[in-house]
Amino acid sequence: MPLILIIAALCVLRLFEVWRFAELSWWIISALMVCAFVWFEFIEKALGLDKKKEHKVLDIHREARVRQTFGKRRKT
Repeated sequence: MPLILIIAALCVLRLFEVWRFAELSWWIISALMVCAFVWFEFIEKALGLDKKKEHKVLDIHREARVRQTFGKRRKT
């Protein structure tokens, strides 16, 4: 996600020609976009990082249901 924010900031700074970013090549920004695409579409899935995030969210929801049902957190 930080990579996406950096790309967005660089696009805005380059578009409005702010400071040294006015001389920044669009090719560099495009290369960062390609890197982000490859990361999120291929590498993250190959490493299983997308599933880890989904499992964390599901665990949080499960814990919330358990707390709601039993009134306090279960000890394991």
